[in-house]
Amino acid sequence: MTRIEADICVIGAGSGGLSVAAGAAQMGAKVVLLEGHKMGGDCLNYGCIPSKALLAAGHKAHETSLAAFGVAGHDPAPDFAATKDHVKAVIEAIAPVDSQERFEGFGVHVIREFGRFISASEVQAGDIVIKARRFVIATGSRPFVPPIPGLDGVPHHTNETIFGLRDRPEHLIVIGGGPIGMELAQAHRRLGSKVTVLEGMKAMGKDDPEAAAVVLESIRAEGVEIFEGAMASRISGSEGAIKVETKDGVTFEGSHLLVAVGRQVNVETLDLEQAGVDYDRRGVSVDAGLRSTNKRVYAIGDVAGGFQFTHVAGYHAGVIIRPMLFGLPAKARRDHIPRATYTSPELAQVGLTEAEATEQHGDKVFVAKAEFGHNDRGIATGQTKGFVKVMVVKGRPVGATIVGPQAGELIGIWSLAIANKLKMSAVASMIAPYPTLGEINKRAASAYFTPKLFDSPMVKKVVGFVQRFGRP
Repeated sequence: MTRIEADICVIGAGSGGLSVAAGAAQMGAKVVLLEGHKMGGDCLNYGCIPSKALLAAGHKAHETSLAAFGVAGHDPAPDFAATKDHVKAVIEAIAPVDSQERFEGFGVHVIREFGRFISASEVQAGDIVIKARRFVIATGSRPFVPPIPGLDGVPHHTNETIFGLRDRPEHLIVIGGGPIGMELAQAHRRLGSKVTVLEGMKAMGKDDPEAAAVVLESIRAEGVEIFEGAMASRISGSEGAIKVETKDGVTFEGSHLLVAVGRQVNVETLDLEQAGVDYDRRGVSVDAGLRSTNKRVYAIGDVAGGFQFTHVAGYHAGVIIRPMLFGLPAKARRDHIPRATYTSPELAQVGLTEAEATEQHGDKVFVAKAEFGHNDRGIATGQTKGFVKVMVVKGRPVGATIVGPQAGELIGIWSLAIANKLKMSAVASMIAPYPTLGEINKRAASAYFTPKLFDSPMVKKVVGFVQRFGRP
């Protein structure tokens, strides 16, 4: 057994773990990084990157098929295997950024083994024991496969396997109407598959219902069948002939099955009890500074029990670097963290939804809204579906919902405003190039001031007085 010592031992080489390892090593800390599977974690290999690459292929096929702007559409004839080559090429293009060689170049000691705690200050990885001053658990999450009767005996896919499928599914059944399910449903429909989505409750049920309705209407219009309140109760069949029975007795038949009902955190193999680290099914129990019940141990990203997004893991990495390297206090926030679903149209959210803002602030909430149908760039490019909705309390945004083209890009300005406690006047005073979709954020901010300026008797009195008695 080999024993080594380090300042920081990072368990997991996904987005968060890599950010901590690179930052700490380059600032002089002795860092050990453990990864028993693929460098880059779920996001690079099975999640964000391959899904967006597949969505891009689907978008290309869809746009090619449409007749618009005086240009005739035609059958795109997508080559499904070639699209998977595209997905693979995208992963391979990004992989060097997350590679073992690159991080060893930063001075990180990379060990390609899974780690488990053997004491409050030691982790074992293969035949190596690492003793460290600080540990960072960044093990992420994996697809949750529910215990539906019959599922374990039927061929099925999750996001970890669907991107390796090279033959186009004739009829893909998707169990789960959340972001992953809806993104992959639309992508496969655009690439030529028949697609049926079964959602046990409400599709995109965690999103603003007004915004979700815009997305669901568009996806249905493209031919995706979406059944809500369709709780799967039994699955049977074999490769190419799969049956899903719902609790209300309806049976759906398809050639392939994708399970996309959520995720579960990776904590089972860490032997956290040996380190005195509390956890439950949601993840490691952490305080506001992301520190666990063992003060040596931090948890970041999915495994910290909060939002499960790659950018959150990266943000968490920045939070814990401050106390670990500089002894400075730092706390993680949630109110300024955006999220996006990359369907067409996209749906993005930061801070409170309208319902959440109303519940917390009551009639103090003002909802400022702007439609893409009134945006000149949107009109010129045929992207008029959707809106921006900003929830404002005492002149400051507390949340924003965007559904429409490039919503994931446009939400950033509202994250900036909330993070820095800016007032609506800061966004209203922004100058956006004309014509751009970005003008819609300025229009939404201006909508907050419209009733205060144009419907105010006092403003009209002041203007009248100046016009009558003011200096010419």
